[in-house]
Amino acid sequence: MDISVILPTYCERDNIENLISAIETSLLPLGREIEILVVDDNSPDQTAEVVRAHPVRPGVQVRCFVRTQERGLATAIKYGIQRSSGDKVVVMDTDFNHSPTNIPQMVELLDEYDLVIGSRFVRGGGMEDKKRYVFSLIYNWFIQLVLWHGIRDSLSGFFAMRRQALFALDLEGIFRGYGEYFIRLTYGAFRRGEKIIELPVFYTLRQHGFSKSKFGEMLRDYTLTALSLRLTRS
Repeated sequence: MDISVILPTYCERDNIENLISAIETSLLPLGREIEILVVDDNSPDQTAEVVRAHPVRPGVQVRCFVRTQERGLATAIKYGIQRSSGDKVVVMDTDFNHSPTNIPQMVELLDEYDLVIGSRFVRGGGMEDKKRYVFSLIYNWFIQLVLWHGIRDSLSGFFAMRRQALFALDLEGIFRGYGEYFIRLTYGAFRRGEKIIELPVFYTLRQHGFSKSKFGEMLRDYTLTALSLRLTRS
């Protein structure tokens, strides 16, 4: 496979069919072999059944994995990465915050870079949710101040990475917890000297379903992660 797209899901029945179709529409014109790996944490809304019923399109392989013994965003992403076969690996949310139309440019940039980050905080990026945008911007300033890596969006979770560079990282150490995995991943790539670029993206509001994020826990865990990385570096 040329491109693997990892989609971690939990109760995304109303989004996943449209998302897979949108990814196919965006990537098929590239003429590459594509696989889409849905890693579902045993959703009670039958997300997996919707994925399995998705019609087959030439040039695309849709694979669905249901985890019954483990749950969590970061470990679901790791599960998908470890079962992927693409030279270029893309990870994105399944609530349409991340637009499939950005993926072709992201994977093409991997011809020159090791890690491409879909960033809200470079020129041309942004968010439909203005309050969340302001808070995320301020918090990313804090992370930059702590880690001094120059990455403007350490909370994105929308990225493409060359397989060789990705598997050179400590996947077990990085992919744990919730969204704080992305702070560890970007910092790890930075410390290894990987070539990193941030591509402007615009986050739209969730189309269906509900967010699984818990603000208080996220703030605590993200802060502890950033400080821990700084202390380890010191």
